[in-house]
Amino acid sequence: MGKKIKKRDNFLDFIPKKNNGYQWGQKENGLVQIIVPRDGVLDKIVRKLFKTPKQFIIDMDYMGSFICKNIDGTNNIMRIGELLREEFGEEAEPLYERLATYINTLRNNRIIILEKAGD
Repeated sequence: MGKKIKKRDNFLDFIPKKNNGYQWGQKENGLVQIIVPRDGVLDKIVRKLFKTPKQFIIDMDYMGSFICKNIDGTNNIMRIGELLREEFGEEAEPLYERLATYINTLRNNRIIILEKAGD
């Protein structure tokens, strides 16, 4: 899951980076789609027993897609928030609370990693 975030760290300074183990694509409508392979040993057993698919597909909504498109390995969370505010205005509020929850969800599911600026 990456390095542990310390209390003294400013969360907004962290730079989210895509997990290269997943496929990131864009559907015809411009929304982001993330394809998560299920190729672990346990996944293979479950697939045989329960006939589950070889991959898990996550379809992002318009705001999630905007965030994912701006996770480019250079933008920190603060900058992504600024871009969200420019694009969506009041619709994005409460901006940083929602963004932090979203980023943490992506991180907890190993879709992204967070790196401290300068590391």
